[in-house]
Amino acid sequence: MKKIYSQIQQIAGNVITVRAEGVRYGELALVSSRHGRSLAEVIRLNGDEVSLQVYFGGRGISTGDEVQFLGHPMQVSFSENLMGRIFNGSGEPRDNGPALEEEMIEIGGPSVNPSKRILPSKMIRTGIPMIDVFNTLVESQKLPIFSVSGEPYNQVLSRIAMQAEVDLIILGGMGLKYDDFLYFRDQLQAGGAMDRTIFFVHTASDPIVECIMVPDMALAVAERFALQGKRVLVLLTDMTNFADSLKEIAITMEQVPSNRGYPGDLYSQLASRYEKAVDFQGAGSITTLGVTTMPGDDVTHPVPDNTGYITEGQYYLRNGRIEPFGSLSRLKQMVNKDTREDHRALMDGMIRLYANSKESVEKRSMGFRMSEWDNKLLKYGEIFEERMMDLSVNRPLEEALDVGWEILAECFEPDETGLRSQLLSKFWPANNDVGNIAGQETA
Repeated sequence: MKKIYSQIQQIAGNVITVRAEGVRYGELALVSSRHGRSLAEVIRLNGDEVSLQVYFGGRGISTGDEVQFLGHPMQVSFSENLMGRIFNGSGEPRDNGPALEEEMIEIGGPSVNPSKRILPSKMIRTGIPMIDVFNTLVESQKLPIFSVSGEPYNQVLSRIAMQAEVDLIILGGMGLKYDDFLYFRDQLQAGGAMDRTIFFVHTASDPIVECIMVPDMALAVAERFALQGKRVLVLLTDMTNFADSLKEIAITMEQVPSNRGYPGDLYSQLASRYEKAVDFQGAGSITTLGVTTMPGDDVTHPVPDNTGYITEGQYYLRNGRIEPFGSLSRLKQMVNKDTREDHRALMDGMIRLYANSKESVEKRSMGFRMSEWDNKLLKYGEIFEERMMDLSVNRPLEEALDVGWEILAECFEPDETGLRSQLLSKFWPANNDVGNIAGQETA
């Protein structure tokens, strides 16, 4: 029989404190007031003093209201019926569909034992050249997208959701503007990807505690589907809103603040979510791609700074483009050796020439005389940005590699690219004469 406590000791914002026994951290409770009922979660234990975060806030709660502990932590339904559905941070439907209560599973469990993981070895194709060609997304990888407010990071995520070659997309939105929520919903429905997508969304007007639970719900469901053999891609936006929610609760709890007011366990909180990315032996996988907005474009801000220590590289989204400099997928070498024989060489060669083109742009801006080589680099840089970096470009990997060769042939002679003669002989466009480079090099 569940005990009901009818005396609340303290109310501080959205946090209430009662005296209770036999309660564990993370357990759910039901708070009944004259305004209705709301779930609450245990967030601190101090002897028999139990502090709970009330989902729908502390407004309207009085010290005489009832608190009933449910005996279990937050749970979410798991079944194939979740496909195509939209839920809030409490697991309740936002799409006017029926509530799901079958096979309830707990959220926020531990990450997978490293001994049960296998080395990443499969590419996830997205159709975005700056990812597929230059910083390949690898199955079971955990990567952030570093950006600033105003950049089209949600548009990038929606494209990845529609185009990524995976079995299932789980989208977790935290602190979304309502317009962004509608954008995701409309884009996925119009693109025909909603039937393989599960959407957990917390908008800026929703209870703050739901923001913290969104990634846990998304990852708990992802783990169950992965154990059934599915390749799952988890897209999270925005992890800075998640961290800000942690900070707000920590301030309410009067915890000693750390860097810029964030809780001292910020690293552990982020790591416990990102480390859920895994490739199960004999089953499926979880790949995590999370947006992290950087206030003031400051990469030393606690959230991106801590994230960088946890993840396996990052994508930088600036000026509406994924920047080739700074962006890094540390696991790309695990897969791009098996895509096409020219992938690695073309990737390195094109980025090297693009870096040289930026130097020529700087020379021109300072009034230096431009050489013929500088003019070639300037032309190359403009074409590269237009045909490769522009986020509106959508090409399969093999087509993107062919376009890369066409760009090189349009701007340079074969021997100016620095690429191996064997690759030039095989992949240089047919309408451009390679000459007898291979024979000359052998001689």
